[in-house]
Amino acid sequence: MKRIFKTIAGAAMAALCFAACSNEPALTLSGLDPQAFVGEKNGKATALYTLTNANGMEVCITNFGGRLVSVMVPDKDGNMVDVILGFDNINDYMTKSSDFGASIGRYANRIDGGKFELDGQTVVLNQNDGQNCLHGGAEGWQYQVYEAEQVDPQTLKLTMVDPDGHMGFPGTVTAVVTYKLTDDNAIDITYEGTTDKPTVLSMTNHAYFSLSGNHAVEGTDMVLYVNADTFTPANENLIPTGEMRPVEGTPFDFRTPKAIGQDINQDYDQLVLGNGYDHNWVLNTAGDITKLAVSVYSPATGILLEEYTDQPGVQVYTGNFLTGEVPGKHGIKYPMRASVCIETQLFPDSPNRPEWPTATLRPGETYTHRCIYKFSVK
Repeated sequence: MKRIFKTIAGAAMAALCFAACSNEPALTLSGLDPQAFVGEKNGKATALYTLTNANGMEVCITNFGGRLVSVMVPDKDGNMVDVILGFDNINDYMTKSSDFGASIGRYANRIDGGKFELDGQTVVLNQNDGQNCLHGGAEGWQYQVYEAEQVDPQTLKLTMVDPDGHMGFPGTVTAVVTYKLTDDNAIDITYEGTTDKPTVLSMTNHAYFSLSGNHAVEGTDMVLYVNADTFTPANENLIPTGEMRPVEGTPFDFRTPKAIGQDINQDYDQLVLGNGYDHNWVLNTAGDITKLAVSVYSPATGILLEEYTDQPGVQVYTGNFLTGEVPGKHGIKYPMRASVCIETQLFPDSPNRPEWPTATLRPGETYTHRCIYKFSVK
């Protein structure tokens, strides 16, 4: 028995040594190599963080831009499927302009002319979308490194300190984004922010969802529901005109779930301007996070994504500017409309629209925002 024990112990030690000494990388469930996310920008280190829950769901996040990199959820057959677009290494995130999975700041969406009035002063911002400031400017938070703390296997806390004047925004803002993976297969995201000077702040998550598991094809067969009676039409620069237009009788009516592609190519003024859907819907949920705001369903996999939020609006963007030219994860090239983004938010250009929910944040106040992505199958 002693000899047998020694043989087993020796084999176990050899196996451990092989695992420890092997050059083979330990990959995530989604096939990512954490070593490929080790990098640096402005003296700050980047890494890949992995969250898992009791059901085997996996969420991978990099602190570069606070980005969701992969989200593995079960489909109707119990197979694990990655449901978001992105890259599989930090160099691509740093060198290829994208918003894939990012924690957007300082201001989500567009600000007209890259300027607004605050307390009688004109604030001039970086213009990175024609004349507009989009998603915080050319060096917005999606291109910065968050400080990361993995609180536990299901929680990641990311902190951003954005200095006064960065991209033109006033005030030093400290923002915290917390990703929590729950045991009911939900990603619960909370945002908090404070400032030392009056400023504006509106954050969001910019995940590109492709629930079919086949990211090389259009995702217009996904079935979309939006709990909204009105949306905010945009002008030729994709800036809201100020109108709140009823969705009734338009291609923007998703109160009854329908395929994204059902009406997307209609000759309708707003679809022509956006080359598809790239608009803000005014949610009926009135800030009640217990009420369903948006859902997306894939007939191919049976995966259902439900979104809940305390924000007044959601930007639905159907990947109209994806080109199919740049390789993403595992070398896949994402074609136009391969995905859908459902970005909970304050309305675009709110700093120039005092009649809309305010984006102004003052010293002593705390900005808060919560969004839940809940996955299931049907």
